[in-house]
Amino acid sequence: MLLRHSHASPYSRKITVLLHETGLIDDVRLEDADGWDEPDALVRENPLSTVPTLTLHDGRALFDSAVICEYLDRQHAGRAMIPKTGELHCQVLLDQALADGIMGCAELIAMEREKRPEALRWDEWVALKQRAIERSLDRLEQNTEALTDRVDLGTISVAVALGYLDSRNLVGDWRGSRPALASWFAEYSQRPSMTATAPPA
Repeated sequence: MLLRHSHASPYSRKITVLLHETGLIDDVRLEDADGWDEPDALVRENPLSTVPTLTLHDGRALFDSAVICEYLDRQHAGRAMIPKTGELHCQVLLDQALADGIMGCAELIAMEREKRPEALRWDEWVALKQRAIERSLDRLEQNTEALTDRVDLGTISVAVALGYLDSRNLVGDWRGSRPALASWFAEYSQRPSMTATAPPA
């Protein structure tokens, strides 16, 4: 399998963390790709020209990180990263959805600040997305206990989202008023899967 990815993409990192946690990392070849450049190889497989995109042995391509994660979780013999049934199944998917939402808001802020010409930047849009991130972090702080002692797609997604906020410094010091979440993230960040996939400084 071939994973077209970017170190700048938190969605790509989510996939690579999961690959490490499931033991599939050696079964997937990683190739850097920048969707903004619309490279021919990526566009042929994914008309959206986005990363991550996973190309399977038979040539089919999967895209959107949630789809790729669900596929990969069916390809290993270890403990499922997405529980098949029960209350935890919904919780893991909800944690992923909230984390993906944080990443999405953060990427929109970054694009507004870094891609849009300064004269056209929309400060109210940035503030709207920052408030959404802050509320989401508050929700995670209130529910940090539910993340404890878990390693699954939900906790992977949350940890990657928090790491992305740190790497881009998009909301300032999010830890100050969220000590439980900060403590959980500090411990989770030490997992080998997280240290192996940390974006370049």
